[in-house]
Amino acid sequence: MPKYEINSRFKHQNDQDMSVEDLSIQNEDAMMETILENLNTTPIGQVLKKIASLPEIRQDKVLNVRRQLTDGDYDLNERLNIAMDKVLEDLTS
Repeated sequence: MPKYEINSRFKHQNDQDMSVEDLSIQNEDAMMETILENLNTTPIGQVLKKIASLPEIRQDKVLNVRRQLTDGDYDLNERLNIAMDKVLEDLTS
């Protein structure tokens, strides 16, 4: 009775699966390179660039606003309106 090697029977199938995975990774890499190359010319790229240029969190300001909120001295609605106006102005200019 001949001996059958299961691993050798499916060996080529595994090779094909690997090449499909490699191709998928290459396609993803190519897509990411295209995105990075066009980052400055697309609207989402410009938004991401602005986000990346934002300053670090200023802990002293955060604590000050928290204190004002707790004391009831901070007009949240007015501040939100001002902030939204600034964001919209920055995005459209």
